Amino acid sequence: MATETARTTTKADGPRVKQFSVFLKNKVGALLDIVKLLNEHSVHVLALNVQDSADSAIVRIVVSDPERVRDLFGIHDIPFSLTEFVVVEMKEGATELGKLLAALLMAEVNIHGSYSLLSRPRGNAALALHVEDNDCATAVLRSHGFRVLSQTDISR
Repeated sequence: MATETARTTTKADGPRVKQFSVFLKNKVGALLDIVKLLNEHSVHVLALNVQDSADSAIVRIVVSDPERVRDLFGIHDIPFSLTEFVVVEMKEGATELGKLLAALLMAEVNIHGSYSLLSRPRGNAALALHVEDNDCATAVLRSHGFRVLSQTDISR
């Protein structure tokens, strides 16, 4: 029976969600070029955040196939960095945001950034969180009844 539990836990956890930060010149169509490249290789953008400045933009994306994107960006000399994120399912949508933030505050987990997913895994809203400590945030959120999603959960 212990083996069955271990398999279930491993399957439920899965690989952490990865976020790409892509550095683009601030020019018309730069983001479209990235999205077209991904679409041509059957990769879907699941979440998107853009920070713009006068000369450049940092585009943060969560994709359906991080390994393929890492290869594509390497082949096409697209500069990027990779960060693991916590993605949490919110079954009741925005009404759970206060509960989620209160849980992280009680555990003193700092949030460095967040944005919602464009897709709705399992039909529910989901929030991507860049936090100070992924393991702590995951444990705290699970203990408060939230489902933390893996890359497998959000990929098509």
